[in-house]
Amino acid sequence: MDDIQHGTDTDADGDKDAALLQGYAQGDPAAARLLAMHLTPRIYGHAMRVLGDSAEAEDVTQEALLRLWRIAPEWRSGEAKVTTWLYRVVANLCTDRLRKRVPLPLEDVAEPADPAASVEDRLQNVARMDALQLALNTLPDRQRQAVVLRHIDGLANPEIADILEIGVEAVESLTARGKRALTVALAGQREALGYADEKNG
Repeated sequence: MDDIQHGTDTDADGDKDAALLQGYAQGDPAAARLLAMHLTPRIYGHAMRVLGDSAEAEDVTQEALLRLWRIAPEWRSGEAKVTTWLYRVVANLCTDRLRKRVPLPLEDVAEPADPAASVEDRLQNVARMDALQLALNTLPDRQRQAVVLRHIDGLANPEIADILEIGVEAVESLTARGKRALTVALAGQREALGYADEKNG
């Protein structure tokens, strides 16, 4: 799972996000554009992994950003990171949607193709991401959110605890159980997905 982990925000990134949000609140449209460009791919990617549906992920992303713009005038730097607040909103919006429907299969959902990769490599990557998504869809909602936040979004356990509003030990338990379940779900597909010769696919 660690090979799909992304980097987390540094303190400098958090300060920059807060400064941009304050700039937007003071009427600077460029600040809003820069902040949206920085945050949108991350929260859309998280919503996509949790919901497994691109249209719903887009809706959640737009709603979360609208809520961020609405609270911008009251934002107080130093109390929380913008990303932590936004991830919490996205997590709650995703939970609401998951409660209202059964996740759909993702046979027709493809990841953006890397133009530098061969056709065979692109197909292999799509197969891997589809398999991961389908395996994620089998997890209970809270496990799925914790696993995505930890192993895909690359956040630390204390920040995940803040986002999900649970204790750090509960985060550790959710991610451990979720990772074990994913390992079992993907175990029979290692060779088909091109992981046969890898130790940590």
